[in-house]
Amino acid sequence: MSDKENETKEEEKVDAATDSSTGSETQEGADTAAAADSQAQDQASEEKELSPEEKIAALEKEIADLKTQALYKAAENDNWRKRMMQQKDEAVAYANASLLGDLLDSLDNFDRTLDAAKDAKDAKSIADGIKMINKSLVKMLEDKYGLVSYGKEGDEFNPEEHEAIGRQEDEKAKKETLAQVYLKGYKLKDKVIRHAKVMVKVPKA
Repeated sequence: MSDKENETKEEEKVDAATDSSTGSETQEGADTAAAADSQAQDQASEEKELSPEEKIAALEKEIADLKTQALYKAAENDNWRKRMMQQKDEAVAYANASLLGDLLDSLDNFDRTLDAAKDAKDAKSIADGIKMINKSLVKMLEDKYGLVSYGKEGDEFNPEEHEAIGRQEDEKAKKETLAQVYLKGYKLKDKVIRHAKVMVKVPKA
């Protein structure tokens, strides 16, 4: 057999294989499309077969499920709200725990001073002990909590910081100043938490 005849037979085999493969793919595609159509028809048939009573029952079930979900969500929200309120109450109740803990050292020092005062023969030593406690307490409140006292004689009167208990005229006064401080004022950082109670010196009219 010649080479040309061999080549012709080989080409015929390749063409036959290609035709067979193409036909197979086409058949598979047709089968898949037919299956999808059949499934869609079955589903449509099932939907058509539902009676009015069955549809009502299905809708009622869906409504019941939605109500259950709504109640569950409402209960979750209520529990969350209660937890938040409890945490807030605890935060308020124990907000001063740190401050009170820091004050215990000063209370202990006062107790020691009182015990020492029973046998003290010199009032000055007692006064010195109280001054030390006061200095330590004030420093702690200033450094750790930002509590600052204000108000001393000669300061300019400021109605936003001072509460005037009385006023007295002074011929030498050029502006309103503090003539006397009855009770010091206090600021927590920049906010006034207690106004200073003062006597105000005013220029004579």
